[in-house]
Amino acid sequence: MSAGQSNPGATKIAIVTGGSRGIGRSTVLQLARRGVPSIFTYRANRAEAEKVVALAAEAGQRAIALPLDTGDVTSFDAFVGQVRAALDQLGAQRFDYLVNNAGTSHHAAFAEVTEEALDSLYRVHFKGVFFLTQKLLPLINDGGRIVNISSGLTRATYPGSASYASMKGAVEVLTRYLAKELGPRRIAVNVVAPGAVATDFSGGMVRDNPEVNKMVSDMTALGRPGLPDDIGLAIASLLSEDQRWVNAQRIEVSGGMAL
Repeated sequence: MSAGQSNPGATKIAIVTGGSRGIGRSTVLQLARRGVPSIFTYRANRAEAEKVVALAAEAGQRAIALPLDTGDVTSFDAFVGQVRAALDQLGAQRFDYLVNNAGTSHHAAFAEVTEEALDSLYRVHFKGVFFLTQKLLPLINDGGRIVNISSGLTRATYPGSASYASMKGAVEVLTRYLAKELGPRRIAVNVVAPGAVATDFSGGMVRDNPEVNKMVSDMTALGRPGLPDDIGLAIASLLSEDQRWVNAQRIEVSGGMAL
């Protein structure tokens, strides 16, 4: 079997960035319930990462947690080495699914955004996604799948989100180019764009602030904010064979926000 060629009978393996919390955590656990082991990253909170490892084990699958700052491209070569070692623990040389989920929030009026803040968003949300995917390409099987995480804010505009949403817009363009360029390897690349989700993202604003929660509920057709599993289920489904002919698409998972 040639390098990069997929083995249809082999267990699929996922890499999920930002897998210790929120949407990433849900994705790891939803994949575990479908028989897919994961290698996932966490920024600093090892204790939360270990909880995810334990919950995946309860679901019957292995999950391996690796530290990574996705905004530091100088760390990516070392990270790839750690991925190779983790794959060896899973009895594999390559993986099948990549979910670029890790991110940070930022809220500021356009006139108040600093160069430092914009650069930080760029490093995590675009530069990191771009070069981490590039570094991992030799390890992803032909016929694999990539899901990048964007935001409902690339469609609906809200004051204070210009910098964050612009980076997510760049990810959506990158996704289409990846789908085209990786087509010869049969690697499908899509974007999932969550609406407002009740997690600790943005300091738990949607989850913990009753006024924000009500505002989101009122503007959502299904009448509530999203939950992590709403998004994790969609990502896991998109990675499955059921969605094998979906490619280069932006799929908004928002319950019908701002219609």
